[in-house]
Formats: sequence, C-alpha cells, structure tokens
Amino acid sequence: MGMRREHSPLFGPHPVTMDDVPSLNDLFSSAFTARYRRDGLVGVRVPPLNPAIWEYAISAAGRGAMLWRDSHGAIAAFNFAHTSGREGWMGPLAVREDCQGTGVGKLVVRSAISHLMGSGCATIGLETMPRTVDNIGFYSTLGFVPGTITVTLTMEATESGEVRGLLSQLNPAARDAAVAECSALTARVLPGSEYAREVRLTHELRLGDTILLRRDDALVAFALCHASPLVEGRGREELRVLKLVAADQAAFEALLAPLASLARRTSNARFAMRVQGEYRAAYASVIRAGGRVRWTDLRMTLEGYPQVPPVGGIAFTNWEI
Repeated sequence: MGMRREHSPLFGPHPVTMDDVPSLNDLFSSAFTARYRRDGLVGVRVPPLNPAIWEYAISAAGRGAMLWRDSHGAIAAFNFAHTSGREGWMGPLAVREDCQGTGVGKLVVRSAISHLMGSGCATIGLETMPRTVDNIGFYSTLGFVPGTITVTLTMEATESGEVRGLLSQLNPAARDAAVAECSALTARVLPGSEYAREVRLTHELRLGDTILLRRDDALVAFALCHASPLVEGRGREELRVLKLVAADQAAFEALLAPLASLARRTSNARFAMRVQGEYRAAYASVIRAGGRVRWTDLRMTLEGYPQVPPVGGIAFTNWEI
C-alpha cells in the first residue's frame, strides 16, 4: 500500500476573480490532459477555456468559486460549487499534479460540500468520466454514490428563417416576466430548482440565448443555450444547451427544431444537449430525429443528498459550465 505524499501547506479557500483566469486555464489544461494520459489517451490535450466562459462560471458560482494557493502564491487547486435553488453541484475542479495524492483533492471537495450544505442544498452532485475508475473510487470515499449516465447528443444545425420566441427579442419588462415564467415552470417540473440566475447571466454576458416555447400563450418549455465558443481562441462550433425544462414530452420534442435553427443563426454547426439517463423517451426521440452520441458522463450524488426526481415533464440540469 503506497504512502501518502507530503506537501507544503496550502492557503484558502480564496474567492476566484477574473485576474485568476490565465492561471486557472493553465491548471485546468494541464490537470485534465494528465488525467486523459493516465487513462491511456496519450494523444489528447485539453485546451484552455474561453475567458468568457470562466466569467460566467465565476459569476454563477459566486462564493462557491474557490481556489487554494501554495506558499509561493501559485494556484494549486480550484473548485466551483454551484447552487441552482436547492440543487447543488460542483465543477470544474482540478488539483495541480504535484499536489495530487496528498489529500488536497479531499480538502477541495469537502470545502465544496460544506458550502453547498450551508447553502441549503437538498441535492449535492457532480459528474465524472465513467471510464475513470480512480476518480469514481475517490469520490466514493467521500460519500458519493453513482447514479445514471448522462449522454451528450448532438444534432446538426438547419437553415431556417427567423427564430422566434427568444428571450433576447423581448423588451426589459417582458424579459423579466419571461424569466419569472421560466422559474414558475421549473418549480412545477422540478421543485426546489431555480435557473433564473443562469438565464439572466447568459443574456447579460451575451453568451447565448433562451428559447421560450408557448402553447396557448402559456410557457411550456425553455432551453438556455450558450453560443460562444467553449475553447479559447476557437471559432463557433456548437450551441450548448445548459438548462432545459419542458412540461411534457411533446413540448420537449417541439424544442428540437428551434434549437437547430438557433444553432445556424448563431453560426454554429450543431447543437448539443446532455440527456440524463432517466429520460428514456426524450433520449429516444432525439435519436429518432437524427441525434448522434458524442460523450458520456457518470452522475454521482452525495449520500443523503440525492437528485430530486421531476414531478412531471423533463428537466435537463447539466452539471457543467
């Protein structure tokens, strides 16, 4: 049995600011590239993230955006703990290679757990790669248990005319009313969850838009999307659905066409959505419509803080930025 390595004291958690982004990107890229290398994917290099995405993550997480520094002031680890109402999750998080195996990872995760518990979260979770057994084992020692697989599906963008029902098309008063409707719909479908902050931030930071789908003048579905590139220095490739709530299966399926149109309108080649495994009918409908499987993640939740099932309808919560 290997001995745990010693390390110099770390200082934190400290709040994350935009001034930290270059150092965060260096740590993010190196730590995740090393993770892939240990999994046998030696040719994979994880690129740095778009600073605009970091700005969104920092703003969305608030006090949950935490970092730790070594005695020289360099960033040794970070973790972003997010609260969406009573739904709490963490990510991204990373520990510098020379600090791994020293107990820093447990410190980082436990700090996020403490923050989420203190924020009143009923759900505390994260997602990790299913093939990475040591990650799964590590989180399991901290009390996390595996749940369903989240499957990332993509669909090609389509040519169309004007995309209607966008939050950005509304005047400020109507926009505020629409955000309130999104909150009310979320509360009906997934009690305790709240995505108004993410919707507003996306609009304010001009990262994307929110599609609003109505039936008989009542909001029955919405999809919060980011159109800005995820990777630093790259052009637009993929419209990413961060949050999606639909009152029923028909409303969900009616969102697919406007999502494909919004992808084209925002100069993206396709759109991507992360479908949690419990939504089998939704998954099957995307596949029938031409969706392709691109990636999988394992969803894990802390014992005693499980994922809350929907009362009805569909809610893709997307525990990533």
